[in-house]
Amino acid sequence: LVERTPRGSALTADGAVVVDWARRVVEDYERLASGAAALGHTHRAQLRIAASQTIAEGLLPRWLAALRAEDPRAQVALTVTNSAEVGRLVNGGDVLGFVESPALPATITVPVGHCTISTDRLVVVVDPGHDWARRTRPVSLAELASTPLVVRESGSGTRVSFEQALAGLPLAAPALELASNVAVRIAVAAGAGPAVLSEHAVQAAVASGELRAVMVEGLLVERPLQAVWAEGQPPGASAARLVELAVAAEAGRIPGD
Repeated sequence: LVERTPRGSALTADGAVVVDWARRVVEDYERLASGAAALGHTHRAQLRIAASQTIAEGLLPRWLAALRAEDPRAQVALTVTNSAEVGRLVNGGDVLGFVESPALPATITVPVGHCTISTDRLVVVVDPGHDWARRTRPVSLAELASTPLVVRESGSGTRVSFEQALAGLPLAAPALELASNVAVRIAVAAGAGPAVLSEHAVQAAVASGELRAVMVEGLLVERPLQAVWAEGQPPGASAARLVELAVAAEAGRIPGD
């Protein structure tokens, strides 16, 4: 891994690869530690966060790790739930919410401030043995609507976005209804049927070959990823900084990402 010479030491080509692997492991560990610590729900938390499943699984750990790097003493309490429940928690006034949907959740009943972090796209995925994985032509919207899908639970931003995109088409009864993106991915990989999920939620599984992304003619669902808070109680310094770091992370401006 290292070549030693009278002038000092230098990484070999293999050594450079190992260093890159190690850097990713360290970064992933920092994200895991930040996310797990936030789930402690300590009563002393300076920052209370409620995040949708999609954002909590794929994005929030990176944002929390960036905040922790700046301020190791920041105390965060995190609740992971669906977008509808995030809206209810934001109503309480002391919670910073993160949701993904074309519109803010209908469960929000107070005036709110909000900020768009990034955008997300829904994709259709199947297991590699599914007929759609071998098709050379796109699936039609009508065929997608008439197919029993593995879906998220009612109140999920992903499900709401999909149903709004297919408004006007009769939808088949779900093959399965599950409470997390992870559960949906596992069910799809096991052959339970197609699913429509966030691109963030399936990116790694598609890259590894565990799932296949399917083209659907006329389906383009992009929705904003948003931070939201009760307008009467603007977020404190830690919350405001977390939102700034989230925007920077999704724009590729945080070092190491």
